[in-house]
Amino acid sequence: MKTLKIIKIGGNIIDDDNALQQFLKAFATIDAPKILVHGGGKLATKLAQQMQVEVKMIDGRRITDLETLDIITMVYAGKINKNVVAQLQANNCNAIGFSGADGNTIISDKRPSKPIDYGFAGDVKKVNTETLELLLNNNITPVFCAITHDKNGQLLNTNADTIASELAIGFASVYNTELYYCFEKNGVLENVDDDNSVIENINTETYKTLVENKVIFEGMLPKLNNCFHAINHQVNKVCIGKSDMLFDKNNKHTTISK
Repeated sequence: MKTLKIIKIGGNIIDDDNALQQFLKAFATIDAPKILVHGGGKLATKLAQQMQVEVKMIDGRRITDLETLDIITMVYAGKINKNVVAQLQANNCNAIGFSGADGNTIISDKRPSKPIDYGFAGDVKKVNTETLELLLNNNITPVFCAITHDKNGQLLNTNADTIASELAIGFASVYNTELYYCFEKNGVLENVDDDNSVIENINTETYKTLVENKVIFEGMLPKLNNCFHAINHQVNKVCIGKSDMLFDKNNKHTTISK
């Protein structure tokens, strides 16, 4: 069974033109089937402010009303996604940009409005791999933005970490899937102020202890929940750290196991 790498990049790469250029140059050299998933970075917030559309957040999560949905669709599925695809083409990596609506690849349900109404936010319900398999088999790399659809014509803002996790799970029956979350830290840290305090291995038992002892909290919890969701659904490998971990095995990072 072939290995498929699903790699998610965040704002630390998306918001920095030089970092994005360097990452995509290296990503293009990965000689294996691969899917790239990207978040939206700060560009959507910046554009909303320029258009005088109020940016509403609750617990660090964006409230997506219809105006905001228009803006993030323009930014995520348009500006960022096409820029990434164009740069991959420049590095001889044939790529196609995707939202979940394209090829009916990712269907989501609109998140219930209670207890908190996040507006047009989507929770992934189903991943269809057939179209993507055709591309992967022909050495074409899908590039996903953080937009899905509900199969009834409605686009939905969807967490990019979740999209990456669900794609890895969706492909687990046909590939050995590996999931990599690339962000600004070296991995999950024991001490948030010490970049070298990487916890190199976390399993279900140690995770519970780390949460109870409040070593892991706030923004890291949803990311780790996605990691464990993947590893508990036949995904072979899940890693968190800086993007260097993809290219240098000696680079410190966190590996998630059952």
